[in-house]
Amino acid sequence: QLVESGGGLVQAGGSLTLSCAASGITFKNYVIGWFRKAPGKEREGIGCFATTDAGTYYEYSMKGRFTISSNNAKNTVYLQMNSLKPDDMAVYYCAAKMGNYYAGAYCTQSTKYDYWGQGTQVTLSS
Repeated sequence: QLVESGGGLVQAGGSLTLSCAASGITFKNYVIGWFRKAPGKEREGIGCFATTDAGTYYEYSMKGRFTISSNNAKNTVYLQMNSLKPDDMAVYYCAAKMGNYYAGAYCTQSTKYDYWGQGTQVTLSS
């Protein structure tokens, strides 16, 4: 089971860190991806973290403002978001892909994942 937390209301220009905590599975030989879904838009891949080599991959448009990191001892992967914009308002999801993979372009494709969290809402205020 994956549980996201950390969403909420934040001012434009602010920062927020989301957490994805795993229970029932251990963060070993998994890829954890982050996605978001805004109203009226398609689900969008942000990037991923691969436990195999602690590598990360980011969708090009997400580079620079978004950072994915992990705390294996807590079975948690984080998404730090900086300089938030109104367009960043969405429900954010984490997902897990089983297996010994390296981070790469595939990891922003939602169909590659086996487990999903319930999502956490990020709302922007101007």
